[in-house]
Amino acid sequence: MRICIYGAGAIGGYLGFLLQAAGNAVTLIDQGAHQAAIARNGLTLHMNNEPRTLAMTCTDDPSTLPVQDLLFIAVKTYAIADILPQLAGLLGPDSVVVNLNNGIPWWYFHADPAAPPAPHLNCVDPGGRQWAVLDPARAIGCVVYPACKLVEPGIIEHVSGNRFALGEPSGEKTERVNALAALLRNCGLKAAVKTRIRDEVWIKLWGNMAFNPISVLTGATLAQICANTATRQLARELMLEARNVAEALGVKFSISEEQRIDGAASVGEHKTSMLQDYEAGLPLETDALLGVVQELGGITGIATPVVDHIAALLALKCDVGAGAS
Repeated sequence: MRICIYGAGAIGGYLGFLLQAAGNAVTLIDQGAHQAAIARNGLTLHMNNEPRTLAMTCTDDPSTLPVQDLLFIAVKTYAIADILPQLAGLLGPDSVVVNLNNGIPWWYFHADPAAPPAPHLNCVDPGGRQWAVLDPARAIGCVVYPACKLVEPGIIEHVSGNRFALGEPSGEKTERVNALAALLRNCGLKAAVKTRIRDEVWIKLWGNMAFNPISVLTGATLAQICANTATRQLARELMLEARNVAEALGVKFSISEEQRIDGAASVGEHKTSMLQDYEAGLPLETDALLGVVQELGGITGIATPVVDHIAALLALKCDVGAGAS
């Protein structure tokens, strides 16, 4: 089985390491100093306070690779459009595509009887290019819960969690989604197959669209955001607006806002991925976390004033930060 992970950063590298450690042949795709470090020294994963290094194949030239059976896409959502020609060369008629990104996925309305006339979402898939190139029939939904960080080129630290939620967009428990779950479980990960994967997508988004922007605006960790009365209330209000939009789309939430906030607090003094990106001077996944809620709010006719305000503040914060640099 040919397994490829495009994007060997915190999550992609973590998953790739565990897959190869379990005896699978994995090819990583990345670039720059990180790719060079992995190719030269292997990939090091710090987990349970113990570093371990594996020699792994990591290339910056996907054109040298054959068609893959299983392709994980682990780059930021905004970067996918630019690599679509490279991704297309890795896909055959039976290839499976699994996105490991934050936010609402590009395939969201595939196999959904309530889908609008234009099924792609412009915030995450401008012009429907991913829909056309990747083909939603190839997609298996995946919600990523582990927290990891890229310490330096070639070195990743696992912070917490080992749970993944998987599901077919159609809700069926197919042979291929069961096989994917078995593959991840064999690596020591928790991988449940869900018949309502969109519910899981929203539970993860619920936290990301609230905590990530607040963390950038304040510089606070998850524990600090949840402990502070004002930021905890702001997170609650953002989540409530998102819940109204999601429920209008038929999503069912299995937990309350308070339970989701408490779950984030349990991660501890962890900087969100968006705050890490902001501090590194990288673009932010604002569209995938906030813009998509605004877009879906427009589709459903649900107002999102708090989301709108936070998105505006985040845009100004990034503009000011870019001007300062």
